[in-house]
Amino acid sequence: MIDNLPTYISLSFGVTTLVALQLFIWTIRNSYSKQTQKKATPIFISFTLWLTIQAVLTYNNVYNSDTNSFPPKIMLIGILPTILTIIFLFATPKGRLFIDSLSLKHLTSLNIVRIPVELVLLWLFLNKAIPKLMTFEGRNFDILAGVTAPFVVYYGLTKKKLSRQVILIWNFVCLGLLANIVVIALLSAPSPIQKFAFDQPNIAILYFPFSWLPTFIVPLVLFGHLASIRQLLKQNTDR
Repeated sequence: MIDNLPTYISLSFGVTTLVALQLFIWTIRNSYSKQTQKKATPIFISFTLWLTIQAVLTYNNVYNSDTNSFPPKIMLIGILPTILTIIFLFATPKGRLFIDSLSLKHLTSLNIVRIPVELVLLWLFLNKAIPKLMTFEGRNFDILAGVTAPFVVYYGLTKKKLSRQVILIWNFVCLGLLANIVVIALLSAPSPIQKFAFDQPNIAILYFPFSWLPTFIVPLVLFGHLASIRQLLKQNTDR
C-alpha cells in the first residue's frame, strides 16, 4: 500500500470497486435471458478471484518493482487479460448473445461509479500519488459521464424522452472521455512509455487497492459502453 496515505482514500476506493462489482452482477441478474441470469454466480466468483489475484500481485510488489520493464507488468498481467476477454465476448456467438441479453438501462447505470472514482483520484492527487492532469482539475473530465448517467437512464431509457441517436452519441462521448483518462494514466505511470508527470507520476495504480482501477473498473465501464453501442446500433439494423 502507499505509505502515509489516509485510510479513508483506500477504503473509499475499495468500497467503490465492490459497488461496481455488485452493479454488474445486478445487470446480469436483470438480463432478459434466463440463461444469462444463471451466469451471475459463476461470474461473481470469477470476478472475486480476479480481484484477489490483483490484490496479491500488488501486495507482493509485482507492479511497482522494475518499472523499466517493457511492456509494463500491469499492462501485461492486469490489463491485457481483460481486453482479451472483452474481444472474446464480441467475437463469439455465445458472447454476443450474452451481450445482447443485458439491459441497456442497467449497463448505463454502471457509469455512476465514475463519480466516486473521480473523487478518489482528486484525493490521490492531493496526497501526491497521481498527477493533477489525472483529475477533473486537470485534463480528466470523466466525471461528466458519471453525473449524466442517471439522467440518461431516467429520461432516455425510462421515460423514453431521448432518442436512440442521442443515447448513442452520449455513449460515444463517454467512451472518448474514458479513453482520454486511460491514455493519460498510462503515459503518466512510471514505465519506459511514460510521457507526462515526471515530477509527480501516477504511482497509485501500482499499489493496492488502486490497481483495481485499470484492471477491473475501467474494463467494466469499457465493456458497458461497447455493449450499449452494439445494442443501440443493432436496434437500428433490426428496424
